[in-house]
Amino acid sequence: MNSAAAAVSARNSNGAAAAAGAASASASASASSPISSAPSTSSSSSSSPSRLIIPRGVAGKPILSAPPGWTGAPSLSASSATTAHLLEAAASAQQQRRPEAPSSPSTSAAARSPADASAANPALASPFYVPPPPPSSNFAPRPVAFGGRGGPSSNAPNTRLRLFSGTSNPALAQEVACYLGLDLTPIKIKRFADGEIYVQVQESIRGCDVFLIQPTCPPVNDHLMELLVTIDACKRASARSITAVLPYFGYARADRKTQGRESIAAKLTANLITEAGADRVLAMDLHSGQCVGYFDIPVDHVYGDSVLLDYLASKRISTGDLVVVSPDVGGVARARAFAKKLSDAPLAIVDKRRSAHNVSEVMNVIGDVRGKVAVLVDDMIDTAGTITNAARSLHDEGAAAVYACTTHAVFSPPAAERLASGVFQEVIVTNTIPIAKGVAFPELTVLSVANLLGETIWRVYNSSSVQSLF
Repeated sequence: MNSAAAAVSARNSNGAAAAAGAASASASASASSPISSAPSTSSSSSSSPSRLIIPRGVAGKPILSAPPGWTGAPSLSASSATTAHLLEAAASAQQQRRPEAPSSPSTSAAARSPADASAANPALASPFYVPPPPPSSNFAPRPVAFGGRGGPSSNAPNTRLRLFSGTSNPALAQEVACYLGLDLTPIKIKRFADGEIYVQVQESIRGCDVFLIQPTCPPVNDHLMELLVTIDACKRASARSITAVLPYFGYARADRKTQGRESIAAKLTANLITEAGADRVLAMDLHSGQCVGYFDIPVDHVYGDSVLLDYLASKRISTGDLVVVSPDVGGVARARAFAKKLSDAPLAIVDKRRSAHNVSEVMNVIGDVRGKVAVLVDDMIDTAGTITNAARSLHDEGAAAVYACTTHAVFSPPAAERLASGVFQEVIVTNTIPIAKGVAFPELTVLSVANLLGETIWRVYNSSSVQSLF
């Protein structure tokens, strides 16, 4: 009995030493790794602010902590020597069963960064493009903690999350992949001579959760059909779930009947996406809230105003000198919500009349804008007729400066000429739609929503709350 007790004591002592060594090595690796792991929820209150959430003094919102239910990588304590011994044996056995796949430095997700995406995509190198903020401790890239494919942690488990990109905005999809610490899953998309679209997934996705990033921006019909065919390909490849990530949802403006014998194309488009095989939709800044109800599947509606507000906060504009302006009556709810997050800034409304599609006329301005910095807020800029006429009316009413803030930069001709006419101090948009090469003027600023989309995708995949982001 004495010899058996001594053997048990020796084994526990060795296990405790091994566990302490593992904890020390883990701390050392975390300190030297270029990708920092996110903190646990117990220490989130003392962490630096999130990259995507407006500072407390601007929006009056508390800083977010790490995603619910996640407590970071497991740590071993010296008191659990037997557990450490068993975990070490299990890890060794698993390593023998599954050899490591060699990772190429040129294709490693850890080595890829938005800067690399900029080199591969000349549009990202534009002087008007503002990349995502640097990583903070609250929302760090995912591969160390969550085991992204090809991440720096060779012992991290493989994830079933698969990220696909269509051809409409591959630069944004690559930025989202960098945030998540994943590689874009290879997919073959080509067009035949007659315009038909061919899609083939290049690796097995059986039982995986697929997120397909494809804004249906111009040319809308081509990109919409490509989205539908890609969803069908993923469905026939036995994906467990398919989420259509729509940074921009085309046909959203055809959301109601204003005259007799008109179609409601937004509802029709929603039906097409559902029937193609999508299980969920993740959309950003829909033209109207009622578009959510057109889908017969769950919809996560993400708001890009957090990115715009964060940028406006850097302008250090005094609240007393600021007024938020809606360019039409239909956008009052959006402008009111935007003003509320800017410390309840005053609200003004531009009353316009639309005589035809893409043709508007300003009648009057409701509210006091004299001597103030006016921020025009809208969900999109198409031909820029409405927002440019509104800016001229604000200058006529005595506004000191006019900023334009919008999520979707459609920029149909002659939008660039109108926006560069000198009526705007700055035109602030996001990269939900790629900016055409010929559209460039000094007042244009492009903000990235990749971090916001990446965090939302992870929360949907992890069954965490999305509403807490806003």
